[in-house]
Amino acid sequence: MQNPTLPTKKHYAILDGLRGVAAIMVVAFHIMEAHATSRFDQVINHGYLAVDFFFLLSGFVISYAYDDRWSKMSLGDFFKIRLIRLQPMVIMGMIVGALCFYFQDSVLWPNIHQVPLWKMLLIMVIGFTLIPVPTSMDIRGWQEMHPLDGPGWSLFFEYIGNILYALFVRKFSNTALAVLVFLSGCFLIHLTLTSPNGDVIGGWSLVPEQLHIGFARLLFPFFGGLLLHRIVRLTTIKNAFLWSSLLLVVVLAMPRIGDSTTVWQNGLYDSLSIIILFPLIVYIGASGTIEGKKASRVCQFLGDISYPIYITHYPLIYIYTAWVANGKIPFQEALPMSILTVVSSIVLAYACLKWYDEPIRNWLKKKVVK
Repeated sequence: MQNPTLPTKKHYAILDGLRGVAAIMVVAFHIMEAHATSRFDQVINHGYLAVDFFFLLSGFVISYAYDDRWSKMSLGDFFKIRLIRLQPMVIMGMIVGALCFYFQDSVLWPNIHQVPLWKMLLIMVIGFTLIPVPTSMDIRGWQEMHPLDGPGWSLFFEYIGNILYALFVRKFSNTALAVLVFLSGCFLIHLTLTSPNGDVIGGWSLVPEQLHIGFARLLFPFFGGLLLHRIVRLTTIKNAFLWSSLLLVVVLAMPRIGDSTTVWQNGLYDSLSIIILFPLIVYIGASGTIEGKKASRVCQFLGDISYPIYITHYPLIYIYTAWVANGKIPFQEALPMSILTVVSSIVLAYACLKWYDEPIRNWLKKKVVK
């Protein structure tokens, strides 16, 4: 989706496909999280890093799409385009979260049934704006800034990245941007090596330690993606989607590194994945082309559902997690329900895309973007 007055650019279909692969891995990660007893026995252990991959991919694509267009585009135009692209599904995610909320009452969230309807609806309306709610307004018990749809936290930081880019960073020289990326990388490495948990998990609450994690997770990958696009010289790589998607799955599915006495090892893995492996994956993906109609349709489908599935799947995960916790159900017994949850997430995402997101965005582009 671009301003119609701007010329169309080449589309990176493989990057769309990679975004879809990462989104499905997030769903699988959250399914397995319901059965984990700790960070150390979690299957698909590093699925949380998909968020950091999204940030890096977003920075790369935004640099590609807008760096050379500011002479034909105002700040207002940029913000309109980004709001039209992101905000409709933010609203839908909150609606889905509200519809599912009272079905999540469980031993994990035993007070959900006590939350009055008016308060839940108030949280939903606030969620439409993506304004974080303080912990005093939490209606679940996890101190989330968006209690109805937890992944909204990453969209909050995505908007911050977009605002910083449009107001300041787009004007940076490559040298200045490289300095910012280097300092952001040091900030990230410091977080991962000093974290008591040895990972980058977090960022979803307004408490200071969570905001620290959120900004550390945003700054390097988002601005690193900008820098990657500006300085990289793409080549031609055969089977790029196959190799880049396999590498992405391996990174996200990697078992926990180290144990409770060496948590820094896992922190090092997280930081090196974000700083080295994710840029490599994006580089491979951007250097390839899709050959054949079948592969093209797969990448298009994955790209189409990637954002809708990410922003709408978690209310279903809340229900699944509550069901598992209430019955203490092992994964082997829960397998049919876990498959149903994944399939339902994909179907819900596709329905939202075709019946809501695309029509709304097309209408808004005609009415708002001139």
